[in-house]
Amino acid sequence: MSWLWAIIVGLVLGVIARAILPGKQDIPLWLTVIFGILGSILGNAVATWIGVNDTKGIDWIRHLLQLIGAVVVVGVGDTLWQSIRGNKRRT
Repeated sequence: MSWLWAIIVGLVLGVIARAILPGKQDIPLWLTVIFGILGSILGNAVATWIGVNDTKGIDWIRHLLQLIGAVVVVGVGDTLWQSIRGNKRRT
């Protein structure tokens, strides 16, 4: 079941990250999910590194770090996707 949660969290974080970033991201939904999963993993790694990965109650700092990671990965991933596809960025 953990893979299913990873997909769900990746979808939610990826969509929120796309909404936060300015402009239009021309990446497909499946890539948004993958970028959201990678951002979640990145956020969890940072949370573990600074020691806030497991706290009592809701881990708000970890969730915020996961969202920040998803924003970074979606932003960088969109740029890479555009360069691979050869499309010029629309603003």
